[in-house]
Amino acid sequence: MKMFDLVADVEQYPHFLPLCQALTVRSRKERDGHTILVADMTVGYKAILETFTSQVYLKPDEATIEVKYLDGPFRYMNNIWRFTPDEGGGSLVNFFIDYEFKSRILGAVMGSMFDRAFRMFAEAFEKRADEIYGKTGSAKSVG
Repeated sequence: MKMFDLVADVEQYPHFLPLCQALTVRSRKERDGHTILVADMTVGYKAILETFTSQVYLKPDEATIEVKYLDGPFRYMNNIWRFTPDEGGGSLVNFFIDYEFKSRILGAVMGSMFDRAFRMFAEAFEKRADEIYGKTGSAKSVG
């Protein structure tokens, strides 16, 4: 599934994803047809830069990507991607994220900006899919 592959290619995020300044994959392991990545993502807004570490579990047979937060400025972060084929030839993408900053001050400064950024993520991935696959391979966000 094209959209699964696009989202799974985390090393490309700094090239098109809003606020993503850098992304480094620390480790990559293959197990039972699944890939487990540990990655550091640096996000920035104005003078604020924050880096967090996540475990990314790529499950192509289930068309699912699960992200487990490991370390950084959040108290917790849960993130799941689910991909289903669309009748029009593209993909329906369900993106769920729930998070809370450890610091109330950081949450106050960056919270509303992160909320807007996560909404822009769907548009950024749709635009990236259009650039790579053309309009027929595009995605529709559903959540």
